[in-house]
Amino acid sequence: MRKYAKYTAVESLWMHSIPDHWEYNKLRSIFWQRKEKNDPIKTTEILSLSAKAGVQLYSEKEHGGGNKAKDDITKYNIAHNGDIIVNCMNIISGSVGLSKWHGAISPVYYALVTRNGAYNRFYYHYLFKIETFQKSLLTLGRGILMHESSTGKLNTIRMRVSMGDLNNEYLPVPPRDEQDQIVRYLDWKVSSINRLIHGYQRQIKLLEEYKKTQITHLVTHGVKNGEMVDSEIYWLESVPKGWQTTRLKHILKKQERPIPSNAELLICSNSGEVKKRGESKMGLVAESNDIYQGVKKGDLLIHGMDTWHGAIAVSDYDGMCTPVVHVCTSTESVRFIAYYLKMMAYTKVFKAISNGVRQNTSDFRSWDKAGALYIALPSIEEQELISDTIDVAVANIDNSISVIYRSIEALKEYRTRLISDVVTGQVDVRGVVIPDYTPEEDNAAEEEINDPEEVTENAD
Repeated sequence: MRKYAKYTAVESLWMHSIPDHWEYNKLRSIFWQRKEKNDPIKTTEILSLSAKAGVQLYSEKEHGGGNKAKDDITKYNIAHNGDIIVNCMNIISGSVGLSKWHGAISPVYYALVTRNGAYNRFYYHYLFKIETFQKSLLTLGRGILMHESSTGKLNTIRMRVSMGDLNNEYLPVPPRDEQDQIVRYLDWKVSSINRLIHGYQRQIKLLEEYKKTQITHLVTHGVKNGEMVDSEIYWLESVPKGWQTTRLKHILKKQERPIPSNAELLICSNSGEVKKRGESKMGLVAESNDIYQGVKKGDLLIHGMDTWHGAIAVSDYDGMCTPVVHVCTSTESVRFIAYYLKMMAYTKVFKAISNGVRQNTSDFRSWDKAGALYIALPSIEEQELISDTIDVAVANIDNSISVIYRSIEALKEYRTRLISDVVTGQVDVRGVVIPDYTPEEDNAAEEEINDPEEVTENAD
C-alpha cells in the first residue's frame, strides 16, 4: 500500500504526521455536543454503550457492558440516529459508538454531532476507536487507573474526561471526498476481515460441539462397542452391558480440607478447568480466607451453582476454593466421573432436574442433592481406558482450536492496525476501487455475551 507524497509533522501523543494537504483542527470545530434533555419525557427507549458491543438498545441487551438503567429517565439526555456516543468515564478504554437509534442516554454519555457537511461521522467513529487515540486521553482523565502488575496491561479504567478537555483535542481533517473514500475502503476491508473471523469462529463452535459429542458418546457407550442394555437411569436410554448404576454419594467422598499455608485461590471455571485466579477477574473474592476450603492436587471439584455449564474438573493444583464447590475424592477414576458429569451438563440434564437460584444456574449446593445423582460405571480399568481415550481426543481438538484462535487474534490485530494506518493517512487509499460486497458486521456483542471463561463464583 502506498503512502502519500508529502507529510506534515503534528504535535500529538498518538500520531506523528498527517498528509500535507490535510487539516488539523480541534474537536470543537468538528463536533457540537447535543444537550437535549429528556424532560419532559420524549422517549422511553434507553441506549446503552460498551467498548465491545458499541451502542445497544437497553431493552434488547442480555447482559454485560454499559450502565444500568435508572428509574428516573428525566435525568437522561437525548441521542439521535447518527450521533457518536462517548462514555466520558470509559472513553479511554474504547467506550464509543455510533447510534442507530433515537433514545435516552445516561448523563455520563456525550452525544456528538458533526457541525456541517465537511465532516463524515463514520470517519470519526473509526478514529475514536483507534487504541492509540484512546490511550492519548489518559493525560486528560480524572479518576482511577489500575494495571495488571504481571502484564502491565490496562485492567480497570474509570477516568472521567470532561467535554471541555475533549473539545481541545486535535483531530486530523482530510478533505471530505477523502473521508468518504476512507470510510468506503475501511467498510469493505473490515467487512472482509470480519467475514474471515466469523468463519473461524464457526469452526471453533463446530469443534467444541464435536468435543462434547465425543465425551458424551464415550462415557455412555465406552470404547469396546459391546452390547447395550436398558438403563436404570431415567434420563439415559441405554448403557453398555455390565455397567453398574449407583449414586455419586456411594463413590465420592466429600472433603472438608483445611486451607494450606500460602494457598492460592482456585476457580472451578465454566470451561471445565480448575484455574489459579491470580490477578485475573474470574469469580468473586471473599473479604477473608476463613470462608474458603482446602484443595489438593487430584481432587474432583464440582461447582454447586454452575454445574449446568460444566464447571466440573480435576484439580492440577493444591490451593483453596469457595465452599460452593464440592471437593471430592474417590476410589473410582475421578477423571471418568468428571467427564461423566460434564456429559450431564452438555446434554442439559442438570438444567432439567434442578431449579437455579438465579438466571442460568443449577442449584446443587446441597451435597445431599449432588450426591443423589446417578452414574453408570464400568470397571475401574475401563474407566481409565475411556478417560485416556477422551484425554487424547480433547487434546487434539483443543490444539486445533488454539491454532484457530491465534488466527483470529492475528486478523483482529491486522484490522486494528489497518484502521489506524488508513484513518491517520499513513497509507493512501484514494485510488483504490471498491468492489461490490455484502457487508459483514463485527459480532463483538455476541462474543461478549458468550464469553467461555465467564464464571460466577459465589462465596456464600
